[in-house]
Amino acid sequence: MVDVQQLKPEGSRWLQLLLGVITMMAISSPQYVWTLFTKPFQEITGAGLPALQITISILIVLQTWLSPLQGALIERFGPKMLVMAGCALSGLSWVLAAHATSVTMLYLTYGLFGGVGTGIVYVGVIGHMVRWFPDHRGFAAGMAAAGYGFGAMLTTFPISDMLRDAGLQHTLLVFGVILGGVGVAAAAFLREPSAGYTVATVASERVTSRDYDSKSMLKTPVFWLLFLMMTMMSTGGLMVILNFATFSREFGITDKVVVLGFAALPLALTLDRVTNGLTRPFFGWLSDKIGRENTMAIAFAGEALAIFLMLNLRHDPLAYVLLSGVVFFGWG
Repeated sequence: MVDVQQLKPEGSRWLQLLLGVITMMAISSPQYVWTLFTKPFQEITGAGLPALQITISILIVLQTWLSPLQGALIERFGPKMLVMAGCALSGLSWVLAAHATSVTMLYLTYGLFGGVGTGIVYVGVIGHMVRWFPDHRGFAAGMAAAGYGFGAMLTTFPISDMLRDAGLQHTLLVFGVILGGVGVAAAAFLREPSAGYTVATVASERVTSRDYDSKSMLKTPVFWLLFLMMTMMSTGGLMVILNFATFSREFGITDKVVVLGFAALPLALTLDRVTNGLTRPFFGWLSDKIGRENTMAIAFAGEALAIFLMLNLRHDPLAYVLLSGVVFFGWG
């Protein structure tokens, strides 16, 4: 069993977890509310939807495929300065994108800066949490990832309202400054565990008895299996969330449709962020209890059922909104 007394100082790691969640919340909107920007950006740039969606593809590719390099930089220089830089880049991507008049400018601002910035923060914070919580790795990583899901929950309705009332440029400028500033401020207080505070100090049956370096990891079949599973899961999920507003409108679920007293589309996006956020610490905690394999089997099965039901009940606005939340619960 884990000797919690060896994990010191006990209180400070919960503060680090809180700071990590805040920084993740600050960088989540570029990905999760992109679907609200597609129509205004089409009007400004005159580009078709396929060309415009390359912007978010650039963000996702840079966010994910640069992770090994970003992880190496964080290991060498520490998380604090790099996570601060990542939050600043994320906020700056919106500020610069506010002045974009072509898709090329969007690729270089929203896509490039946003992808590099969010990637640094995501990799840095997840790694930081695992180092602080070697006894509860699944829960800690899940809580940090929950911040990435929850962040857009707080911004979806305000961004939707500001887009309607003040336009795209003003919305991007205001929220770019706010989100970038909040992220930088939270990251400024990150600090690494003291010397000796490592997995090696924890006598836990859930901590592997063997450590792998990068080259050894790449030679293990289970790594490539997990890599393939993650690629398929994230690709499918991103295809849904990045086009959610577009195909929802085709199903007749628009801002003019009211569900439970709210506009259906922003309500669905907000509910999706809530469930997507809640599922991450929940499944992280569950994986600590019943194992990673069993947890993944439950999540994948539930996800498949929810998608099937959502598509077959898509003409019922209430069912569609509620089931979209279930879909993102499983995806998270």
